[in-house]
Amino acid sequence: MKISHLILGSVALLATACNAEKGAGNTTGPEVTATTVAAPNNGDWSTIVAKTPEGGFVMGNPNAKVKLVEFGSMTCPHCAEFEEQGVKALIDNYVKKGLVSYEFRNYVRDPFDMTATLLARCGGEASFFGLTRNLFTDQKEWIGKIQAADQATMQSLQAMQPAQQFSAIADLGGLKQYASMRGVPRAKGEQCLANQAEINRLVQMNTDAGTTYNIPGTPSFLINGALVEQTASWDKLEPAIKDALAS
Repeated sequence: MKISHLILGSVALLATACNAEKGAGNTTGPEVTATTVAAPNNGDWSTIVAKTPEGGFVMGNPNAKVKLVEFGSMTCPHCAEFEEQGVKALIDNYVKKGLVSYEFRNYVRDPFDMTATLLARCGGEASFFGLTRNLFTDQKEWIGKIQAADQATMQSLQAMQPAQQFSAIADLGGLKQYASMRGVPRAKGEQCLANQAEINRLVQMNTDAGTTYNIPGTPSFLINGALVEQTASWDKLEPAIKDALAS
């Protein structure tokens, strides 16, 4: 059964395509000449993480010249591809140097996504980026486990209330144990999966992303509050970051 065939009960999710347009663009950009900004106490800017008023999590220098926002979905393969190909370079070359802050805003596309997202956010600032990275890395595996369930099991999910549904999906994908091994105790994970306020917050984040930025798909990116068009991969995004640093 396809992901989109599952029902979320009273939760209305805004559908969007995974993979914004990957149009042609500058593939190099100007050389970065900005001076590295020292982190407090001779530390590492990438270890400084905070939750944002918009509901995302931001890593890095809060006063960085370039403020990058990613709208990403935990079930989007193109988001997993960006995580694999771009995030390490982004952090090592720009975030750690204090030049760019990196915010990830969850854009929930389906019940599997909501389940993984609730667990990724469950540990707050301490574990969000690490657990998000792990879930992207193992995306095919945990989604595959859920999709391998028999038809009767999938149909039974549709009769459940959202909190019950997300807990059941997490069991199918082995996600409760997965999260507990990465800093989110199982009991806390259960609480997060049933957190209606957080579920409502994530649905509202979808609405805000659509109405404010009209994002074309995931991943989509903002640089200093403006949507970067036709950019869904690191080779297209990095030149835009360099342009913003050079301006």
